[in-house]
Amino acid sequence: MGSCCTPDNSCSTSGTDTTTVAIAESTVTVYAVSGMTCGHCRTAITKSVSALDGVITVDVDVNGGLVTVTTGGEPDDAAIAAAVDDAGYELTGRA
Repeated sequence: MGSCCTPDNSCSTSGTDTTTVAIAESTVTVYAVSGMTCGHCRTAITKSVSALDGVITVDVDVNGGLVTVTTGGEPDDAAIAAAVDDAGYELTGRA
């Protein structure tokens, strides 16, 4: 791809390539989770919730009893609750 400026330093928009990148909307949701006490808890919940479709990131705050989930769009609360349950903990609601 060349410059948009012509040899006489005037600008030209003809012939320039334009690339459009779509950026998905993401949603950050914080959940209260009971029963977490250590690093193993963090790992188990992170692994279980991260495996869900649409989940981008998972951050577990063991001491605060919070799990922050970033999803591409609206989160599936029921699926996240089930993943937390499968890991051996209880999602008690949104924080």
